Amino acid sequence: MAHLPDLLATCWTSAGDLVPGRNGDVSPLTVEERVAAVAKAGYRGFGIAAPDLAVVRDTIGYPALAQLLDENGLRHVEVEYLQDWWTRGNRRRASDEMREVLFEAAAELDADHVKVGLGDREDALDEERFAGEFDRLATEAHAHRTRIGFEPPADSMMQTIAPAVELVRTVANPAGGLLVDIWHIFRSGTGYDQLVEVLPPEYVFAVELSDGRAKPVGTLFDDTFDNRLPPGEGEFDVAGFIRALDSLGFEGPWGLEVMSRELRSLPVEVATKRVFDAAVRVFEVAHTGGDRAGG
Repeated sequence: MAHLPDLLATCWTSAGDLVPGRNGDVSPLTVEERVAAVAKAGYRGFGIAAPDLAVVRDTIGYPALAQLLDENGLRHVEVEYLQDWWTRGNRRRASDEMREVLFEAAAELDADHVKVGLGDREDALDEERFAGEFDRLATEAHAHRTRIGFEPPADSMMQTIAPAVELVRTVANPAGGLLVDIWHIFRSGTGYDQLVEVLPPEYVFAVELSDGRAKPVGTLFDDTFDNRLPPGEGEFDVAGFIRALDSLGFEGPWGLEVMSRELRSLPVEVATKRVFDAAVRVFEVAHTGGDRAGG
């Protein structure tokens, strides 16, 4: 097949039976188990969330994790997930604690980017304050030798990617860019042609793939954690999305973020391999001009 780009297993792809807000925040699997499964499946990158990073920090330490990743050929690292970084009061204090963990880990692990999001859909958007805080966040990321990958979820205060694009263009901080997740693009109703028109290639720092049904089941939060499918096994036209990002010159790594009840029930080495193999098939379809990689 055509050249396969580096693929990164995002934190939820290897986290096992974990849904934040339901059954805790820390993966039931050790980081050694997760790294071994991800590397064996064929990935070249590894994602890990702040609660698990805190466990690493307090047990084996970041240098040991960095060595483990290197020994397993995992040269891309993503750390996540920061919310409420523009707020005040208790929400901001909690966010700042998470921010400290993420930036320390990013510097120690040479992370490609720190994944950040938004807040509740009901939050009011103070554009001037938001832009200023984003600029400060990106500047702080640069000081820690990393970048910000800003992901606007479909169920957040920015319900499409367009205002996020406007934000990064307005701020124009080289360390502040976008993370483009197919799930949120599809669920927000943004067409792939429209996506190509609006995205500034120089600010596309990361891309994530998954698949799903045409209509969400339950709330968007439940749907995103319970019903995602491996790329090419749903109705998102993942091959078309890949071609759209290829046309912008995106060169990866490509994150695979698949959360579902089914995958959480599987051993981590089985779940990570299933997602990886599905992505290989859909990239082959995308690069050879086909329409779909699965049912």
